[in-house]
Amino acid sequence: MKLISEKLPMGLQDATLHCATKTEKLNQWKKDKEDYYNHTKLVEKALQLLKERIRKGDPLARFLRGQLYFEEGWYEEALDQFEEIQENDHQAVYQLGVMYYDGLGTKANPEKGVEYMKKILESPCPKARHLKYAAAYNLGRAFHEGQGVPHDDEEAERLWIFAADNGNPKASVKAQSILGLYYSTKEPKELEKAFFWHSEACGNGNLESQGALGLMYLYGQGIRQDTDAALQCLRQAADRGNVYAQGSLVEYYYKRKFFTKCVAFSKRISEYDICHDVPTIAQMTDCLPEYITKGLAMASFYYARCLQLGLGITKDEAEARKYYSKACRLCPAIADELYSLVISQKI
Repeated sequence: MKLISEKLPMGLQDATLHCATKTEKLNQWKKDKEDYYNHTKLVEKALQLLKERIRKGDPLARFLRGQLYFEEGWYEEALDQFEEIQENDHQAVYQLGVMYYDGLGTKANPEKGVEYMKKILESPCPKARHLKYAAAYNLGRAFHEGQGVPHDDEEAERLWIFAADNGNPKASVKAQSILGLYYSTKEPKELEKAFFWHSEACGNGNLESQGALGLMYLYGQGIRQDTDAALQCLRQAADRGNVYAQGSLVEYYYKRKFFTKCVAFSKRISEYDICHDVPTIAQMTDCLPEYITKGLAMASFYYARCLQLGLGITKDEAEARKYYSKACRLCPAIADELYSLVISQKI
């Protein structure tokens, strides 16, 4: 499974700029071109202010400029800025690790990315302390994926447990969530551990784990089955943008024969990718692309099924074939699994 890097943990000094930029990017994702130009003007103004701060000798301003480049997707400019200041800025070192590992603004070089993350984890400097948990998560990812280091799930687990720090909200919440996923997919599964870590991550605001908890409650995995708790988690996660939770609700509505609700919900979800590609959705929700794709495929499949049978909508076999094809294109494994249920007359 392809994981995603931990975003830069914010220190007190740079949190304000990051939050403002992040809010603007989220608004840009949702709004029209007129707002885009407003956003562009805001970025231009921020760059002017940072240029003036750099001229006055502000030691933080160069990093903030690099981070603004990074947030805007101007990765080559960000890479140049972080390279320039890496000797005196741990946050720049961290971002270089992410960029070399993921190939942002440069050719992917996992070995170099791992070296930068090790520098953070091994640094005795107090200014690197707030980055250590995130660096440990990223190193765990490297061992799990076997990129830049030999594949070693035991070492990945060790690093993630360190990064998760017993559910500390100031540690790596992503590590807490990934531990939940790891324990629920490894062989043999350890579902009680998975439930524990998803609970910790969800309590710390993680959207992916909130949806995962809903499914664990729904099917009684690692916890006693509780449909009310399941629906509460799934609906809240769906409202916050978790596409896999949304797809799971579509499946629930179909199986409960709430066809009108199933049709309305599945049609809307299955058309997300018309406006936004999966990587963009992943960036904005911080959910794994693989599960976003699964959610889209589930919604497309159940919408096609309703169209084929005329459930909650006028029967239209031509349109049904279109959405069946889309489900297969998005996620063949999910489509095959659901089609096997059709053959066995379970749905």
